[in-house]
Amino acid sequence: MAGLESMVVEEVRPVEKSIDREKTCPLLLRVFCSTGRHNSPGDYARGNVPQNELQIYTWMDATLRELTGLVKEVNPETRRKGTYFDFAIVYPDMRSPTYRMREIGVTCSGQRGGDDNKTLSQVKFQIGNYLDISITPPNRMPPLMRRPQPYMNNRPY
Repeated sequence: MAGLESMVVEEVRPVEKSIDREKTCPLLLRVFCSTGRHNSPGDYARGNVPQNELQIYTWMDATLRELTGLVKEVNPETRRKGTYFDFAIVYPDMRSPTYRMREIGVTCSGQRGGDDNKTLSQVKFQIGNYLDISITPPNRMPPLMRRPQPYMNNRPY
C-alpha cells in the first residue's frame, strides 16, 4: 500500500495598497437603489439606466459599510436598525450587448457582518461599472443568502 501524504497550504492574499485619499482623485460611483429587489439587468440596456440614481464620489478602497453609511445619509428611510443592503455590481457583458449582475455582499444597519469590510477593489469593481443596491426594510424578510450553484454534472437528462 502506498504511503499517503498531506500538505497544508496557507492562502496568501496580496497586500492591498493603501490609497492616499488626499492625493488620489476619487471616482464617480453610479449607484441605483430600489426597495426589496435589485433592478433588472435589462434596465441598463441600450444606454439606459434606472431612474433611482445616486452619484457618489469615492475611492477603490471604500468598504461596503462605508457605502451603506453614504446611502443612509441621503435616504432617511434606510436609517432604521435592521435594514439590509444587498450589493451587486452591474457590468457590461463582453460577449453580447447586454449587462450582467454579480452580487458582492450584504450589510445590515446596526449589525456587524462578514461583508462589511469588503472593498470595491476586493470585489473586482472596475471604473465604469454600476452598483445596484436592494434595500430591505427591517419589517420585511432579509435577502436570501445566495450560494453558488453546484456544477450541473449530476443533472438527469
